[in-house]
Amino acid sequence: MTCGRVSTRVFVTGGTGLVGSAVVAELLGNGHTVLALARSDASALAAEAVGAEPLRGTIADPDVLRAGVALADGVIHLAFGNDFSSPEALAKNVAEESAALATLGEELVGSDRPFVTVSGTPQVPGRVSTEADPPPTEGPVGGRGRAVTAVLGLASRGVRSTAVRLPRTVHNQGTGGFAGLLTDIAHRTGVSGYPGDGTQRWPAVHALDAAVLFRLALEQAEAGTSWHAVADEGDQVRDIAAVIGRRLGLPVESVPSQTYGPLGPIFATDQPSSSAHTRQTLGWEPKHPGLLEDLENIQP
Repeated sequence: MTCGRVSTRVFVTGGTGLVGSAVVAELLGNGHTVLALARSDASALAAEAVGAEPLRGTIADPDVLRAGVALADGVIHLAFGNDFSSPEALAKNVAEESAALATLGEELVGSDRPFVTVSGTPQVPGRVSTEADPPPTEGPVGGRGRAVTAVLGLASRGVRSTAVRLPRTVHNQGTGGFAGLLTDIAHRTGVSGYPGDGTQRWPAVHALDAAVLFRLALEQAEAGTSWHAVADEGDQVRDIAAVIGRRLGLPVESVPSQTYGPLGPIFATDQPSSSAHTRQTLGWEPKHPGLLEDLENIQP
């Protein structure tokens, strides 16, 4: 491990979202300064309010991304479009992110600066996935896997690139991630639903615990490595739906997978994941409530 905490100026994309706001606070609380990409006046004000410096622009603007890299000692990328309404919308999000990652990466080549990107825990049929498993490069979000693989490949070009893989639910105060989408759909349809028989398992992590791992990866992780921000190895989806139903006073039952639009196939998949290697190597230890406990914060 390269180690020794040094105060760095970190360029963060997606710094005002559920995960990003926790990452920014974690960085600021540990002696780093933050330059946060802000796509709106509201985002810029939110960044300033916590002590970060905003940089106006979006991940679709390569000139702004290059400017951010030029001003920073390291980069943490978290931004991703939040329109999951159709396969086309999802594909657009993936394409936009892939182009942004390529721009950020090229700008960092030969600098030995850290570049931490967000990724997702892979799904491996019949077993719990680990940090050694490759990201999926096919399917609805296969483009993300290909883009992250390219980022990790920058390790051979003088970039300390790493990927922090988030589970399908990153939560805080009962909101966020796939479980949050289940809650939104339950509000809308009057049923707390789950696809299939609901025995499929989803991994989860509290946003504040995930934020610590992003900082540790920035400070310590070796080039070309992947890490799992997994606190709960896998909660059964019917157990998640049961808490949501109880909190909202709604019936809990199986619903057709098309209820979930383009995410249907992903929602129906058993996808438990381990973080044993991450905990052992980086000393990461989740301390915040697990998903089922945190969902008790849902307000009817």
